[in-house]
Amino acid sequence: MLTKKDEQLDETQAEEQITGEQEQNKTESKCAEYLAGWKRAQADYLNLQKTTEREKAEWIKFANQGLLTELLPIYDHLKLAMKHVPEEKKKESWIVGVENIKNQFGKFLAENGVEEIKTVGEDFNPEEHEAVAAENAKNEEHKGKIKEELRGGYKLYGKVLYPARVTVE
Repeated sequence: MLTKKDEQLDETQAEEQITGEQEQNKTESKCAEYLAGWKRAQADYLNLQKTTEREKAEWIKFANQGLLTELLPIYDHLKLAMKHVPEEKKKESWIVGVENIKNQFGKFLAENGVEEIKTVGEDFNPEEHEAVAAENAKNEEHKGKIKEELRGGYKLYGKVLYPARVTVE
């Protein structure tokens, strides 16, 4: 037989058990909330890391842009000088040496992401070419084609450093 005291103890224990379960549910809920927050923070950090690496790689690619832009006119002058060497002098050793320097210079530029913009015979592209003069096309097939390159143009990893100056038909 249960006494009043025993009944009160059972009720108190039942209330404590309910309170304990509620406390456990609260704790589990907070734990899940903290875990979700931690996972979001970790994902944000990984995204930041990837973005930073991508930006760093991009910065490194274009870090030499200023220097290369300063060197390109020198390369253009070398090309122009070699273009105007008389045929009978092309075999002279110093001319061959200058030609080798020009080729080495071109190789250096290519290894550093610089590419020459194609001109003669290509369709005119205002993003890559600057039309300095226009001539009447001989026929429809040549219309809009580049007839002559007046100054070379260059890209650095696909981005135009400066456009080629050309004559268009």
